[in-house]
Amino acid sequence: MAFELRSPAFEPGGRIPPRYARDGENLSPPLEWHDAPAETKSFALIVEDPDAPAGTFRHWGLYNIMGERKLLPEGIGRGVKTEDLGMGINDFGNMRYDGPQPPRGGGTHHYHFRLAALDVESLSQKPQMRVEEIWRAAKGHVLAEAELVATYER
Repeated sequence: MAFELRSPAFEPGGRIPPRYARDGENLSPPLEWHDAPAETKSFALIVEDPDAPAGTFRHWGLYNIMGERKLLPEGIGRGVKTEDLGMGINDFGNMRYDGPQPPRGGGTHHYHFRLAALDVESLSQKPQMRVEEIWRAAKGHVLAEAELVATYER
């Protein structure tokens, strides 16, 4: 089977519920994946909106996700840190998940959740990487990539 990324909160191509939007509860949605390559040592995840007026807007980035993981629970990254997850600086300037917030009346935006299975245990120990730096650093270590696209409109 192919490496696949899904969310129990919405269907592929479906609408992201308001609770995961920036003007909702701004929680990161739960994500699940399966069939990552056996040699996966870690994962990196980014969320991008290519429909943003000024070009691709990056909402979230995580790296150093343990290779044994098969899911990220809702709201991960909030509260007490329980593992060595690297959190990227998004285009809002925050080191956290910030959900969809397209301009009102700006039409439907597509949010690309991209998960890379990596051949290294630690992508970086750098404490503050921008989301685009995470993906650039991951490129040379990708074993497989899975993508989930969903929409949001205000």
